[in-house]
Amino acid sequence: MNQPALARHSGWRYYDVAVALFVASLLTANIISVKLIVIGPLTLPAGVVIFPVSYILGDILTEVYGFRYARRAIWLGFAGNVIAVLAIWLTGVLPAPAFWQGQEAYSTILGFTPRLLLASFVAYLVGEFANSSVLAKMKVWSQGRHLWARTIGSTLVGQGLDSLIFIGIAFSGQMAAPALISAIFSQWLFKSLYEIIATPLTYLVVNTLKRVEGVDVYDVDTNLNPFTFGS
Repeated sequence: MNQPALARHSGWRYYDVAVALFVASLLTANIISVKLIVIGPLTLPAGVVIFPVSYILGDILTEVYGFRYARRAIWLGFAGNVIAVLAIWLTGVLPAPAFWQGQEAYSTILGFTPRLLLASFVAYLVGEFANSSVLAKMKVWSQGRHLWARTIGSTLVGQGLDSLIFIGIAFSGQMAAPALISAIFSQWLFKSLYEIIATPLTYLVVNTLKRVEGVDVYDVDTNLNPFTFGS
């Protein structure tokens, strides 16, 4: 059943589950990204193992429930990230008992610099909202056909902006230009391939949710401004 963007969150059984998984994947990715991993020829932050899941869930939320409710999830994810960062910072600066020897390890693993924090926050908001708005527009343009083109196309844009902004802000001036470009491209390529490989699963979840929830929102008249919450 096709529904307009102002469909209400009434009787939806799995919207909250999707949002919880979205926020959990985001927070997990941010925590584990301190470790670098090697996948084939690529050296990547460990967060790439789970962070693309947030984009897949963002696609599912936008495709099924519409941009309005995807926007709510994105801001909830941002709020959760802020809370986690503040809690990590506060517990890091609070004094520890003399017998506890883990302060240095705590700071190494969970510490952050303002520059990296800014890069992460800006990249997340720009990338997620670009991903969601592109998918919403493509759904209207395509009249709901070719889900694979919408999920992959929106991810190419969203993940591209995320990688460009994060690497650009975090490491500009600290890495030579060729290395910077290589890092941006590597992250974008891996995350995009992740989405492509997961396309059959995305189809399964989207089609199941549409059938079970009885909702399929088209954002024909939705205001796609990230900062507008009422329409």
